[in-house]
Amino acid sequence: MLGASIFKSKDPTTWLQGVLLRSVLPFQDSVKFVQTSCRISVPGTSSGSEQKVPSNFLRDKKLVPESDPPNIEDIKFLYQFFDSSSKVVVLTGAGISTECGIPDYRSPNGAYSSGYKPITHQEFVRSSKARRRYWARSYAGWKRFIAAQPGASHSALASLEKAGRINYIITQNVDRLHHRAGSSPLELHGTVYSVVCLDCGYLINRNLFQDELKALNPKWAAAIENLKHDSPGSDKSFGMKQRPDGDIEIDEKFWEENFCIPTCQKCKGVLKPDVVFFGDNIPKDRAADAMAAVRGCDALLVVGSSLMTMSAFRLVRAAHEAGAATAIVNVGNTRADDFVSLKINARCGEILPRLLDIGCLSIPVI
Repeated sequence: MLGASIFKSKDPTTWLQGVLLRSVLPFQDSVKFVQTSCRISVPGTSSGSEQKVPSNFLRDKKLVPESDPPNIEDIKFLYQFFDSSSKVVVLTGAGISTECGIPDYRSPNGAYSSGYKPITHQEFVRSSKARRRYWARSYAGWKRFIAAQPGASHSALASLEKAGRINYIITQNVDRLHHRAGSSPLELHGTVYSVVCLDCGYLINRNLFQDELKALNPKWAAAIENLKHDSPGSDKSFGMKQRPDGDIEIDEKFWEENFCIPTCQKCKGVLKPDVVFFGDNIPKDRAADAMAAVRGCDALLVVGSSLMTMSAFRLVRAAHEAGAATAIVNVGNTRADDFVSLKINARCGEILPRLLDIGCLSIPVI
């Protein structure tokens, strides 16, 4: 049921009981669906909000899964979640970035739906061919990737963080949109804005690495710049075709032989984006910091994640086992639906900004 909240509890003294009683809703030892016919306006349309967001700002983006707008009850329960907590940690996932035009993997419109398979750590390390393919596609898509702007969700979370209502943000995303909105999250899976040497650990700024790629592959760079003007798939454009979602399809015969990759300036080692690929492990100190944060909080809010990766799911499970209230805002099912206290099936950007205008959470958007 889209646009509905799901509540679970076995203890009628939990934080959720109070808001349920105020809403004159029965509370039992079972899943409770709450849905009203009352609809709210999208973020930015209320008198107290400084953001002016067009009413179709999400629905114009094909990457975002369909969902009914959040209802009044959704907002009330999410408000109560914050109002009843003093040490809130937020865990964000790809769903918060698809609303900004960056594709995800697992949503109905995600990369997996078209048969795409992301590169694994093992493939990248073992195969020079795989590295050429990765960097060729990544170079081609970089300009579009960095053109994405923080969305309504990023701004709302940054405002709540600045006002002291959020103590810590952990993100699974590698796009740095939280930073650009004003937050300083723990990047659980790293960031594509840095490139690291697998041999000596030397870090390079990604924009500088792009310049190196361009210098080593001038014809390739020119083809990227002229992609929209040449005949798609022609030899002049190196077989590249722009896909509807902005990705670049590249003919294998071009990237396999003709694309050159820089080596580490310090030791001539292999360079890799400083992200955790599938099949790789999160650095121990980073994983420990994330685990300490969720075990020390009194409330954990998941935003835009299905929690299908174990690195994210274990954080939610740990917070739940430590006694923290747990809530999820996401379109579709998640791995933690069976035990979280509150589940709201809604787009992040259509509900989080509404918190800024309610009760004691009423704060200006950054």
